[in-house]
Amino acid sequence: MAGFPAGIVVARRPVRTTRVMHTTMDMMKDAMSAEQGPMPGMDLTLMQECLEALSACEQACVMCADADAGEGMGRCAGMCANCADLCGTMMRMMLRMNGWDAAVMMSAMETTMAMCRACSAECMMHAEMSEHCRMCAMACDEAASSLERLLGSMRERMPAM
Repeated sequence: MAGFPAGIVVARRPVRTTRVMHTTMDMMKDAMSAEQGPMPGMDLTLMQECLEALSACEQACVMCADADAGEGMGRCAGMCANCADLCGTMMRMMLRMNGWDAAVMMSAMETTMAMCRACSAECMMHAEMSEHCRMCAMACDEAASSLERLLGSMRERMPAM
Protein backbone atom coordinates (compact mmCIF):
# COMPACT_ATOMS: atom_id res chain seq x y z
CA MET A 1 0.00 0.00 0.00
CA ALA A 2 1.41 3.40 -0.97
CA GLY A 3 2.74 5.59 1.80
CA PHE A 4 3.66 2.83 4.23
CA PRO A 5 7.06 1.19 4.70
CA ALA A 6 7.64 -2.12 2.94
CA GLY A 7 6.17 -5.04 4.83
CA ILE A 8 3.45 -3.00 6.54
CA VAL A 9 -0.02 -4.25 5.75
CA VAL A 10 -2.86 -1.89 6.52
CA ALA A 11 -6.14 -3.68 7.01
CA ARG A 12 -9.24 -1.79 6.10
CA ARG A 13 -11.92 -1.88 8.76
CA PRO A 14 -15.30 -3.09 7.54
CA VAL A 15 -17.98 -0.42 7.46
CA ARG A 16 -20.09 -2.48 9.88
CA THR A 17 -17.40 -2.27 12.60
CA THR A 18 -17.11 1.48 12.11
CA ARG A 19 -20.86 1.86 12.51
CA VAL A 20 -20.81 -0.22 15.70
CA MET A 21 -18.05 1.98 17.10
CA HIS A 22 -19.98 5.14 16.23
CA THR A 23 -23.13 3.70 17.76
CA THR A 24 -21.29 2.80 20.97
CA MET A 25 -19.73 6.25 21.12
CA ASP A 26 -23.13 7.87 20.55
CA MET A 27 -24.75 5.75 23.27
CA MET A 28 -21.99 6.55 25.77
CA LYS A 29 -22.15 10.26 24.90
CA ASP A 30 -25.93 10.27 25.38
CA ALA A 31 -25.71 8.33 28.66
CA MET A 32 -23.00 10.60 30.04
CA SER A 33 -24.88 13.73 28.98
CA ALA A 34 -28.04 12.47 30.68
CA GLU A 35 -26.18 11.55 33.87
CA GLN A 36 -23.90 14.59 34.13
CA GLY A 37 -25.62 17.19 32.01
CA PRO A 38 -24.10 18.59 28.85
CA MET A 39 -20.74 20.31 28.99
CA PRO A 40 -21.46 24.04 28.88
CA GLY A 41 -20.66 25.47 25.47
CA MET A 42 -19.71 22.14 23.89
CA ASP A 43 -21.55 21.01 20.75
CA LEU A 44 -21.37 17.23 21.23
CA THR A 45 -21.75 16.48 17.51
CA LEU A 46 -18.82 18.75 16.66
CA MET A 47 -16.92 17.24 19.57
CA GLN A 48 -17.40 13.74 18.17
CA GLU A 49 -16.21 14.87 14.73
CA CYS A 50 -13.20 16.47 16.39
CA LEU A 51 -12.42 13.31 18.36
CA GLU A 52 -12.42 11.31 15.12
CA ALA A 53 -10.11 13.82 13.38
CA LEU A 54 -7.77 13.91 16.39
CA SER A 55 -7.62 10.11 16.49
CA ALA A 56 -6.78 9.92 12.78
CA CYS A 57 -4.14 12.62 13.23
CA GLU A 58 -2.59 10.88 16.22
CA GLN A 59 -2.32 7.62 14.29
CA ALA A 60 -0.89 9.29 11.18
CA CYS A 61 1.66 11.20 13.26
CA VAL A 62 2.83 8.07 15.11
CA MET A 63 3.34 6.23 11.82
CA CYS A 64 4.99 9.22 10.16
CA ALA A 65 7.36 9.75 13.12
CA ASP A 66 8.37 6.10 12.98
CA ALA A 67 9.02 6.25 9.23
CA ASP A 68 10.86 9.58 9.53
CA ALA A 69 13.18 8.22 12.20
CA GLY A 70 14.27 5.51 9.79
CA GLU A 71 14.88 8.08 7.06
CA GLY A 72 17.03 10.40 9.18
CA MET A 73 14.44 13.20 9.37
CA GLY A 74 14.77 13.95 13.07
CA ARG A 75 12.94 17.29 13.13
CA CYS A 76 9.93 15.92 11.28
CA ALA A 77 9.89 12.82 13.49
CA GLY A 78 9.97 14.99 16.62
CA MET A 79 7.20 17.27 15.36
CA CYS A 80 5.04 14.25 14.54
CA ALA A 81 5.68 12.65 17.94
CA ASN A 82 4.76 15.89 19.74
CA CYS A 83 1.64 16.32 17.61
CA ALA A 84 0.56 12.73 18.31
CA ASP A 85 1.01 13.29 22.05
CA LEU A 86 -1.02 16.50 22.03
CA CYS A 87 -3.82 14.94 19.96
CA GLY A 88 -4.06 12.02 22.39
CA THR A 89 -4.10 14.33 25.39
CA MET A 90 -6.74 16.56 23.76
CA MET A 91 -8.98 13.56 23.10
CA ARG A 92 -8.75 12.39 26.71
CA MET A 93 -9.55 15.90 27.97
CA MET A 94 -12.66 16.05 25.78
CA LEU A 95 -13.84 12.66 27.02
CA ARG A 96 -13.56 13.59 30.71
CA MET A 97 -16.80 15.47 31.18
CA ASN A 98 -16.34 15.69 34.95
CA GLY A 99 -13.05 17.54 34.54
CA TRP A 100 -14.50 20.21 32.27
CA ASP A 101 -13.16 23.76 32.54
CA ALA A 102 -13.99 25.95 29.54
CA ALA A 103 -10.94 28.24 29.71
CA VAL A 104 -8.49 25.36 30.07
CA MET A 105 -10.24 23.32 27.37
CA MET A 106 -10.16 26.21 24.90
CA SER A 107 -6.50 26.91 25.64
CA ALA A 108 -5.63 23.24 25.12
CA MET A 109 -7.58 23.24 21.86
CA GLU A 110 -5.66 26.30 20.62
CA THR A 111 -2.34 24.69 21.56
CA THR A 112 -3.23 21.41 19.84
CA MET A 113 -4.46 23.29 16.76
CA ALA A 114 -1.16 25.22 16.58
CA MET A 115 0.86 21.99 16.89
CA CYS A 116 -1.22 20.32 14.17
CA ARG A 117 -0.57 23.25 11.84
CA ALA A 118 3.16 23.28 12.63
CA CYS A 119 3.40 19.53 12.06
CA SER A 120 1.50 19.84 8.79
CA ALA A 121 3.87 22.57 7.59
CA GLU A 122 6.90 20.44 8.47
CA CYS A 123 5.48 17.34 6.79
CA MET A 124 4.54 19.30 3.66
CA MET A 125 8.22 20.15 3.17
CA HIS A 126 8.79 16.42 2.55
CA ALA A 127 5.48 15.60 0.85
CA GLU A 128 6.86 15.39 -2.70
CA MET A 129 9.37 12.71 -1.75
CA SER A 130 7.44 11.04 1.06
CA GLU A 131 3.85 9.89 0.73
CA HIS A 132 3.54 9.22 4.46
CA CYS A 133 4.45 12.86 5.17
CA ARG A 134 1.79 14.04 2.70
CA MET A 135 -0.82 11.84 4.35
CA CYS A 136 0.22 12.99 7.82
CA ALA A 137 0.00 16.64 6.75
CA MET A 138 -3.54 16.05 5.49
CA ALA A 139 -4.56 14.41 8.79
CA CYS A 140 -3.00 17.31 10.72
CA ASP A 141 -4.86 19.84 8.58
CA GLU A 142 -8.18 18.05 9.17
CA ALA A 143 -7.57 17.90 12.93
CA ALA A 144 -6.71 21.61 13.03
CA SER A 145 -9.82 22.48 10.99
CA SER A 146 -12.02 20.35 13.23
CA LEU A 147 -10.59 21.99 16.36
CA GLU A 148 -11.14 25.41 14.79
CA ARG A 149 -14.81 24.60 14.08
CA LEU A 150 -15.38 23.33 17.62
CA LEU A 151 -13.57 26.28 19.16
CA GLY A 152 -15.63 28.70 17.05
CA SER A 153 -18.82 27.01 18.18
CA MET A 154 -17.74 27.25 21.81
CA ARG A 155 -16.94 30.95 21.45
CA GLU A 156 -20.40 31.59 19.98
CA ARG A 157 -22.07 29.74 22.84
CA MET A 158 -19.88 31.29 25.54
CA PRO A 159 -19.29 34.93 24.50
CA ALA A 160 -17.61 35.81 27.82
CA MET A 161 -14.66 33.51 27.00
